[in-house]
Amino acid sequence: MGNAESNTYRSHLSRFLPEEQSDIDGVFDTLSGLSGSAGTKNGKATKKTVTLAALQAYTREPLPEQMTLRLYNGMKSIDLAGKSSGLAEQIAKEQFVVFMSDLLKGNADEKITIIMRMISKVEGPVKGKQIQEFTEDLITSVVHVLNYRNELKGWNLENTRDSASGVKALASQLLSELKLSDGTKPVGPQLMETDFDQSVIEDWVYRVPQISIFLSAVIRQGLHVLHSLPDQTKDIVNLVPSCKGIKGRRLVSLFDIPSIIYINSHLPTELQHKWQLLFSSRLHGESFSQLCGHVVKKGPCVMILRDLDGYIFGGFASQSWEVKPQFQGDNRCFLFSVLPSLAVYTCTGYNDHYMYLNHGQQTMPNGLGMGGQHGYFGLWIDSDYGKGHSKAKPRCTTYNSPQLSAKEDFTLDVVEVWAVGDQPESTGAKGKSILDVDPEARAFLEMTGKCRQSEGLREPVEEDDDDDDKESQ
Repeated sequence: MGNAESNTYRSHLSRFLPEEQSDIDGVFDTLSGLSGSAGTKNGKATKKTVTLAALQAYTREPLPEQMTLRLYNGMKSIDLAGKSSGLAEQIAKEQFVVFMSDLLKGNADEKITIIMRMISKVEGPVKGKQIQEFTEDLITSVVHVLNYRNELKGWNLENTRDSASGVKALASQLLSELKLSDGTKPVGPQLMETDFDQSVIEDWVYRVPQISIFLSAVIRQGLHVLHSLPDQTKDIVNLVPSCKGIKGRRLVSLFDIPSIIYINSHLPTELQHKWQLLFSSRLHGESFSQLCGHVVKKGPCVMILRDLDGYIFGGFASQSWEVKPQFQGDNRCFLFSVLPSLAVYTCTGYNDHYMYLNHGQQTMPNGLGMGGQHGYFGLWIDSDYGKGHSKAKPRCTTYNSPQLSAKEDFTLDVVEVWAVGDQPESTGAKGKSILDVDPEARAFLEMTGKCRQSEGLREPVEEDDDDDDKESQ
């Protein structure tokens, strides 16, 4: 082994803590053993190699086969000093370590050559269609391996929408960030047939952090390496928030796993660790007073709804909802779309019409709204439950969002509201509801004639939620 190779290898190895190095050695030894490559007795790592068949056998259950092949092509692309890149069909220890170092600890410049080979085995520019296929494989693999390793933290593939459409929607959203060197962004069929060179893909990986985060999750959980050791970044920790309040209810959320990951990444960091179901029209009834009774004074939350045409969209409220005739919230609020496309629309600074909730007024609109202005909201649920609108010609002034619903005036099908982060202490006491701790909310429900019924609709506190956390750790 030449000095140049030794220095490169040692440089990459030095990025890992001793316990991380030991973990990597253990996985490589397992893979080389499956390859029938035992090495020599003096322990020279160069004598041990890993075959594609061994990698496939090791990852058969945790990863889809297509992703295993991409990982293999990435490892094989590592150019060892004095050897032609890509000629050897087996993976040497140095290639394995450099692959881990560059993808888990490296910057965009260090990752890009490997990612290019994971997108295409052939050197040179890659087409948008190839990047889309790689990105869809990557997202599919994240969902698959997190589910396989029981790392979905209370979510599962049974209590969320099918992820297939979500995978395509998230891949399309990430690909929309691809920019050519002249700054233009190809779209639609043109994007699929456009050639992108390495510098453009490197810029994309640098600007779209999800690619690196997803790769890290696939490698750590797929190869079961460094998955339980301290990491230099906490990105993967909050990749999926813990899920509370849905267990045992036979409810399928409007969210799918890819959209949960994407929407959660846009929340303030301190709110990304936990989502708790506050309201579902399928559980609590199709009633505006029930909706308000479950969300008022409950802290920041994510609201998602589906119209009768199947469009799914919603908004993030950065502060507790309050019933009052004034606008509320702050510039952390945003609107989003899940279907037919996945996108987040943040504040423009044009006005401060972030959130609005009112009821029982004769002179002011009664309902729940986000963005725009009275009678012309970016998202509106009328107090006459079932009616709503999303008006934007051409865009909502507050969030720069387009029309989110299929029709400007839509009919509501389903609504869900999720508290994000830790709920305010005033509402966190076990066995208490908003009715107990907030006289204004009780008065509001009495005013709407719903107080007596709501007493019977209180839900038992879920004592097993903490167990979900323990299982997911």
